[in-house]
This record gives sequence, structure tokens and C-alpha cells, in this order.
Amino acid sequence: MSIANSTETIIWQGKPSHFLNLKTYIFCVLFFWLVFPLFILLWKIIQLKSTKYTLTNQRLQIKTGVFSQQFDELELYRVKDMRYERPFLLRLVGRGNLTLFTSDATDSLIILQAICQGEQLRQQIRQAVEDRRGKGSRRVQEIDMFNG
Repeated sequence: MSIANSTETIIWQGKPSHFLNLKTYIFCVLFFWLVFPLFILLWKIIQLKSTKYTLTNQRLQIKTGVFSQQFDELELYRVKDMRYERPFLLRLVGRGNLTLFTSDATDSLIILQAICQGEQLRQQIRQAVEDRRGKGSRRVQEIDMFNG
């Protein structure tokens, strides 16, 4: 993915960990003699390898897909809230899941799964969101409307 604007800089790039598919990998190893699980194993590895997260100072880009690729972009000023979770098994390998709650029409919930240094990334996103909301002609403020 290319960055269109020269003032846009890459802050972080990452991929989900293979530890995310641990149960599938164990199943495939236990039943390798059936041959079919080897195809499942190979597919899961390829799927994970083809997922890429890129955080710039303006947006979060997510590339997924093996045969058909999908590119999602989230403008950082649309991030409303974040949650960082470290389930026990992911915690053992220093990974976690970062959930972004957004005001984006197509992706109101984005989960970056099994990422390394998630707490540091959460802080980087928070800082980038604040910078993005306060700079330029966009000066964005979030307004919540409640029907009651």
C-alpha cells in the first residue's frame, strides 16, 4: 500500500501472530495422517500471512485476503474509543487484541488481533488521533446524539 500524501508518515506496521490459530494448528498436527488437515493448516498460514496492518499519522490501513484482496482505511479522527485485551494464552507470548470503536459507516468496530506491543500501539493511536483532530482544516469534534 502506498502512502498518497508526502506528509503522511508510517508510525507502525504489524501482522497478527500465528498463535491466533494455535487450536487449528494442534488439530492439524494431531490428524495429519488424514491429509485434509494439512490443507487446512496451509490455508490458515497463508491467510495470516496476507493480513497486514499499517498505522500512519492520518489513518489505519488494513489489508486482508488471499485470492481477492480487501483494503480498508480508517481515518484516525473517526476513532471514538479503544480497548486493549490480553487473553491468557496471548499474554503468554506477549500479544493482545486492540479493539477500536469508531464513527466510520462501514467499520464501526475494528479489531487488531494478536498484535505485539499492543499497549504501546494503543498509546501511539491515541496520540495520533488527538493530533489528527486538532490539526489542519478538519478540526473534528465528536458529537453523540441520543434518542430518549
